[in-house]
Amino acid sequence: MSLEEYAEFLVKSICKESEMVRVQSFQEDESTNIEILVPESEMGAVIGKSGKVASSLRILIQAYAYLQKCGKVKVNIEAF
Repeated sequence: MSLEEYAEFLVKSICKESEMVRVQSFQEDESTNIEILVPESEMGAVIGKSGKVASSLRILIQAYAYLQKCGKVKVNIEAF
């Protein structure tokens, strides 16, 4: 499972409108940027209370990247 697929799996597990979730990855120099796009109505579930869910998502994605030897990873969560 690629890093992008793993991030998509995690976010889709949280969202009710999982078919609307989009995950894209971009390579920049020595790091990978993961951009997660979710509907505005799902931002509360993805961010969580005090940002704890979003923080946990970032930690899990970075840990997976470490295990897969993908290098540095930056995770950005946005609404559309």
